[in-house]
This record gives sequence, structure tokens and C-alpha cells, in this order.
Amino acid sequence: MFSQAEENYIKSIYALSEQSGKAVSTNLIAEKMDTKASSVTDMIKKLSEKELVNYKKYQGVSLTKSGQKTALSIIRKHRLWEVFLVDKLDFSWDQVHDIAEQLEHIQSEQLIDKLDEHLGFPSFDPHGDPIPNKEGKFKERKKILLSELPSKSEGVCIGVRDSSSQFLKFLDKNKIALGDRIIVVEKEKFDDSMHLKIEGRAVHISQKIASNLYLKLI
Repeated sequence: MFSQAEENYIKSIYALSEQSGKAVSTNLIAEKMDTKASSVTDMIKKLSEKELVNYKKYQGVSLTKSGQKTALSIIRKHRLWEVFLVDKLDFSWDQVHDIAEQLEHIQSEQLIDKLDEHLGFPSFDPHGDPIPNKEGKFKERKKILLSELPSKSEGVCIGVRDSSSQFLKFLDKNKIALGDRIIVVEKEKFDDSMHLKIEGRAVHISQKIASNLYLKLI
């Protein structure tokens, strides 16, 4: 069993290493955790003693196999709780992240296994992110950012890059949701904004919005 702070560090290191594909610096961890570099160094020493991370000065921090397993377990719990909150308790997708941040620290594996079964073993959370199974494996699916598509492309929205409440509320306000069929009608050369058809509706979005929506091509 690990403390809540330890689990938050493990999850953050996992996320940063997934983004970069390599060991991450203590300064980068400090930035993500919104804390001092000295505090990160202290925590890394604790995690290293528990054989959860590998750390060499000036070479960065990486998770051990045990650390990766722990990170995926936390992520599994977080995303399962998000599904539960949206599907069973009617929370909106912009409300669930902070609540799931609290629930992900529940230690009972039996509870999480029962939750997974109760939800029908979902593969993706409400934001389109894959949910690891009990063995830490998850489904891969090809996806591409809407901003990278040329005119006349067509696809289905399957995820968001930015899962902040502010962005999700923007999507709700503009009636853009996972599962929507999107056609790129035209891409403006001046600012890379896009004229789209979303479920038959004409919509114009900025490059910033397009760079935060994942599509599966059809």
C-alpha cells in the first residue's frame, strides 16, 4: 500500500514518460506536481527505496516494472470511476475528473474488480481514453488529431486531448461529442481554422480546438 502522495507521483511520472518516451527530469515532475524540485527529490528517494522508480542524477526518473504496474492500477481505477459517475450517476463528462482523483486511491482490489464487472468491462472512459484491464493491458486504436487532417477527410470523434472542464464545457456548448461524424469541408490557409460538418451541421472551429480532438478515419 502506498500513500496518496506517492500514488500521485507515480501516476504523474507515468504520464510524463508516456509523452516523452524517455526518463523524465525532476524539474518536469515538479512543474506537473506544482511543487518544489527539492520536494520531488525527497519523494523520488522514497519511491526508489520501495523499488518503484529508477533514478540516476542528471539522467532522469523512470518507473520500474513494479512502478508501471502500480501506475496502471491507479489509472484503471480513475477511469472506471469516471465511467461509473457518467453512466450510473448522470454526472457530465466535465465534472468527473476531480471526483475520480479522490476515488482512485481506494485500495480494495475486490471493489474495483466488482466495479469493472458491474460496468460491463468498459474499454474506454467518457473522454475516450483507454482503460487498462486487471493485467494492465488496454485496447489500442488508431486515432489522429482533427487539426492534422486535410480537406474532404471524414471521421468519427473518439477522444479529446484536453480533458479540462473548460474545454469539455466548450464542446457541450457547441454540441460536439464523442461518436459524432465529422467531415472536413475546408481548412483556412490563413489560420488553419476549419469549416466542418458535424452530424450534418455546419460548424467553424479554431486550430486550437481542432488540435484537441481525436478522430478515427472512416
